[in-house]
Amino acid sequence: MKGQIVKISSDLHFVSFENQIYPCKCRGLFRKEHILPVVGDYVLFHKDKKIIEEVLPRKNVFQRPKVSNIDQAFLVTSLKLPDFSLNLLDKFISLMEIHHVKPIICITKRDLLTEEELNPIRDALKYYEEIGYTVLYNTDLDLIKSLLKNKTSVFTGQTGAGKSTLLNKLNPDWNLEVGDVSVALGRGKHTTRVVELFSLFDGKVMDTPGFSSLDLSEYSKEEIRDSFVEFQNYPCLYKDCMHTKEEECVVKKAVLENHILESRYLNYLNFIGEDSNEN
Repeated sequence: MKGQIVKISSDLHFVSFENQIYPCKCRGLFRKEHILPVVGDYVLFHKDKKIIEEVLPRKNVFQRPKVSNIDQAFLVTSLKLPDFSLNLLDKFISLMEIHHVKPIICITKRDLLTEEELNPIRDALKYYEEIGYTVLYNTDLDLIKSLLKNKTSVFTGQTGAGKSTLLNKLNPDWNLEVGDVSVALGRGKHTTRVVELFSLFDGKVMDTPGFSSLDLSEYSKEEIRDSFVEFQNYPCLYKDCMHTKEEECVVKKAVLENHILESRYLNYLNFIGEDSNEN
């Protein structure tokens, strides 16, 4: 039988099949072959013996948290407490693009900013829409529900940005714990402890403790470059141009002409370990 792992507790892997959950253990061979199933994996299992026999090929897999087969990620981004950060947003977007996950920018705490404070952020968000990303607010519940259909989604982003609050609004039956935000540190406490996959609005939602590793140094500079999707609109004369020190680079020219958001380019240089002052 083909099912999907929706939760893991100790050595028990809870496999969903035809609206039923089967607590299964893995074949002994898995440990010898270093096969480690994660939440989101599609597996072949014996429903009577309750044994997972094979992990099927994955669309993608993350290590922290250990999840797989994600279609899209709602990047829950606070405007205040914690403060809005384009650097952190771009890190999340790059991480998702590298793993072939569609990023959706979800803005929270809009009511904490004045119109004057909000204007420059609106300008930046407009740019993200122009390069193809969906930008919405946590109050757009009907839109969020429609986007969940037929997709496996994850909600992630800044700690304390309101991820659990949003999930509780989407499904009050979950009653997920909501953490406080430290005023001194400007960040919240992780409240989710166990990774679990839920059915919601004709789709699946993965509740996770968050993507604790945002260190892009484990990826190649080329992978990071290609995660900035707008760069592809400016094909350089140089083969495999890194858009850093190359003369006549059209990406650098696009930045100077304000066709590419300067903060995006500076964040790119930061992510690949380049000093912007040298360019």
